[in-house]
Amino acid sequence: MGYQVLARKYRPQRFADVAGQDHVTRTLLNALSQNRIAHGYIFSGHRGIGKTSIARILAMSLNCRYTVGAPERPTPEPCGACDSCLEVRQGTAVDVIEIDAATNRGIDEIRELRDAARYSPARDRYKIYILDEAHQITEAAFNALLKTLEEPPAHVVFMMATTEPENIPQTIRSRCQHFSFHAVKFDDILDQLKMIAGQEQVAAEEGALALLAEAGDGSMRDALSIMDQAIASAPLEDGKPALSATQIRDLMGSVPNAVFERLLEAVAAGQSADLMEQLNVLLNAGHSPSTLARHMVRYLRNALMAKIDGEQSELLQISSDERARAARTAMLFTEEELTRNLQIVLRTFDDLNYRQEQRFHLELGLLKLIHAQRLLPLEELLSGVALGAGARSSAPAASPRPSSARTSSTASTSPRSTPAPEPPPPSKGISPFVSAGKTPPAIATVSTPAEVVRPAAEAVSSAAPPRPATPFPVTAGQASGFAETLTEGALAKQPHPIAEPETPATTAELADSVASPGTPSVDAICSAVVQALAAAGHTSASTLLAAGAWTIEGSGLRIEVAGMGKKMLSLTINAAAEKIIRQQLQQLGAPTRFMVVPGEGSAARSASVAAPTAGSVQQAALANPLVQRAKEIFNAEVRSVVDLRTP
Repeated sequence: MGYQVLARKYRPQRFADVAGQDHVTRTLLNALSQNRIAHGYIFSGHRGIGKTSIARILAMSLNCRYTVGAPERPTPEPCGACDSCLEVRQGTAVDVIEIDAATNRGIDEIRELRDAARYSPARDRYKIYILDEAHQITEAAFNALLKTLEEPPAHVVFMMATTEPENIPQTIRSRCQHFSFHAVKFDDILDQLKMIAGQEQVAAEEGALALLAEAGDGSMRDALSIMDQAIASAPLEDGKPALSATQIRDLMGSVPNAVFERLLEAVAAGQSADLMEQLNVLLNAGHSPSTLARHMVRYLRNALMAKIDGEQSELLQISSDERARAARTAMLFTEEELTRNLQIVLRTFDDLNYRQEQRFHLELGLLKLIHAQRLLPLEELLSGVALGAGARSSAPAASPRPSSARTSSTASTSPRSTPAPEPPPPSKGISPFVSAGKTPPAIATVSTPAEVVRPAAEAVSSAAPPRPATPFPVTAGQASGFAETLTEGALAKQPHPIAEPETPATTAELADSVASPGTPSVDAICSAVVQALAAAGHTSASTLLAAGAWTIEGSGLRIEVAGMGKKMLSLTINAAAEKIIRQQLQQLGAPTRFMVVPGEGSAARSASVAAPTAGSVQQAALANPLVQRAKEIFNAEVRSVVDLRTP
């Protein structure tokens, strides 16, 4: 006899040999021992998991020459030695007819089957029909079989194997016992591959067999087919084929998961250039964009399952090394971020199927992963609004709103009579504080004009200098409504609030009242943060914060900067700068929650930076003819200069 592939050579011949289908084999063994034999069975499930094999084993058990309990057959398992069992195994049994329903699917073939079923078996106890790929049979052919299947002769048993049971008419399914097969677990496939490697005298690494089991994707037959191919291409060591993980990856054209781990590390760090460079290396090596996207989907799914249920979860059908890798990646993101990343990559994978420039779409999809890291969860934004509402309800009713009076007087003295536009609602990237344990989506800023925020600042510190009137008119109603979400309670209200002093407190007094012993002063915190930013290359951010007014409110820091809108503020104090600030605050033992808002700034610090140093960016900007001409035309002044070329 010629060579037999592993999938045929190691095909199960007993119920005990079938891996991963205990719920089916147990039921059939009990039915055989109790002689409760149905006239119709439907075996459905994934490809290559044992549907047809179990149908053949059941046929051997029904037609075995020995009765259950005999010395040759002590259990309902087939003996495997009698003529009937041997003929079924070899496919030559007269009374076991196996039909490929994909090619014999018409009504004429089914009519012939129905007519032949009337006659008694030639030798054995039952005449058994095994219909493989039964869902391919036409509806008319099923209707021709319906009556025979409902009231068959006592000697006939029908067995239908299918991967699409929903395509079998309900009238047929209701007349049969339906067994739904499960995909074979990773560990069961791996154990089977180890056994076969030992019997075939193949020297295989643990990682190589794990790759084969994972490539099987729940199908034992697929895993054995790939193993057969790998053995044929493996080099010989001491006369034995040697399987290695590298060889298996080269054979299947797959990418090691360590590559996807590095890609997601670049995503978590926000390093777009590093991400694109690694992707370029993969594409230049010959990997197709669709294959990379498909493997990344699987890796992200495993990381998400590790995040949800832990490293040892049954949801992870991968080796122990890959479980640890998925767990490391899961630590870089929250569950929401992993879910969003998986959705983005899935959509990218779908786009690649009908796009011309697949590389460009894959690059765009991976860049979206980095951009998505800057999104602010809606619940964080809503929590800030809720804090503001709670503070308003607990505030004294008699306390006036100085912002209303100030803005109304400004409106009356303004030469322009047109009303100001409604202030925009809080947008993404706005939260009262940024918690130390969360991944920062963006710098904490407040989308409020500094003139309206002023009353909240006055309630905390009276040391801030007065600011000139706003250059645009704001009505009293607009100012009061707009300041509702930025009261001092909304900024400093905590589960255990600190009682506010009856008289305005200075910054130093407030810091002493909330700081624990050993906590550095506000000036020390400011100096350390500014130096850390400057050392990391964030020159614009360090200059901006050095000129800001730093105060401690509740359990957090508030930094007011002058002459900076919320858009420019978010560009200057970006995610990288925010991370440095938080790390420095943790090292100092200072409050790690902070926010940076447009405001008055610090007069003392502003004076120190008002005179630009020679050769600085500030001096170059002020000396620019266009800037000087703009100052003359609009009678304006330059309060700060931001160099967007720096990180």
